[in-house]
Amino acid sequence: MIYRRPDDLDFALADRPRQERPGNVLLTTPDYFGVEYAINPHMEGKAGTVDKTEALRQWEAVRETYDALDLDVHVTDGAAGLPDMVFCANQTLPYLDPREGPPEAGRRGVVLSRMRAEERREEVPYYAGFFSEHGYDVRELSDQVDGHFEGMGDALWHPGRHLLWGGHGFRTAPKVYDALSEMLGVPVVLLELADEDFYHLDTCLCPLDEQTALVYPGAFTEKGRALVRQFFENTIEVPAVEAREGFACNAHCPDGEHVLIQRGCDVTTEQLVAGGFTPVELETGEFLKSGGSVFCMKLMFW
Repeated sequence: MIYRRPDDLDFALADRPRQERPGNVLLTTPDYFGVEYAINPHMEGKAGTVDKTEALRQWEAVRETYDALDLDVHVTDGAAGLPDMVFCANQTLPYLDPREGPPEAGRRGVVLSRMRAEERREEVPYYAGFFSEHGYDVRELSDQVDGHFEGMGDALWHPGRHLLWGGHGFRTAPKVYDALSEMLGVPVVLLELADEDFYHLDTCLCPLDEQTALVYPGAFTEKGRALVRQFFENTIEVPAVEAREGFACNAHCPDGEHVLIQRGCDVTTEQLVAGGFTPVELETGEFLKSGGSVFCMKLMFW
């Protein structure tokens, strides 16, 4: 159940089981956040430039926003020596199996990531511990599955449906999605990333609701652009400067209405308003230095 091009599709989106939106959000404190190495183009030349006081202020504003939206906010502490641990979307893929059985009967869990950069690999056990302590199934990819996988940096759930979007090209290996599809009983639509500035799928595609997504088309191949257009009735195309410099596609819509987005992405926010959404502008400039904004800074789970 891996789909690479529009002619591969043998189902309609309406045929997929419905899947409720997750109501829990995990945030990791930025106590040890900084730019101490360069593993993506946005980090180049930024070492030692993070204002830690300002970063904490910005992180607190993100947390307060999720509180105000009445989500169940969980906080875990960052760890010394792991400056990118604050980007907690990357270390796991939470899932809710929509097949028969109550949620408490092993239907909720996470699949652990295999980080490509050695500097980030020790982040994963902290999140494995968090979810294990909270009673979730914690699953690993089989040793027979070769390749890296960076959680919800590259694997995005389609709002309202049991369908996964899978980005590959820079951090996650495409063959990993075969294992995820079998493990979770879910079809995966593969999108190849074609621009190293957009090294994760969450930097260039942001599903807002079942029919609408923010997208920067220049990050994808023509096949990828066609797949996005096929599944989303409405695509809000983000200008290149707002995608590259403002990380406008690294926004987050937790409820189908409010869109948390980096302040100053004016063209994108105007389009969101025109589309019936409510932009919530936040300042994440310190985190942009490391190549992430709102979506990277949180993890939604069931």
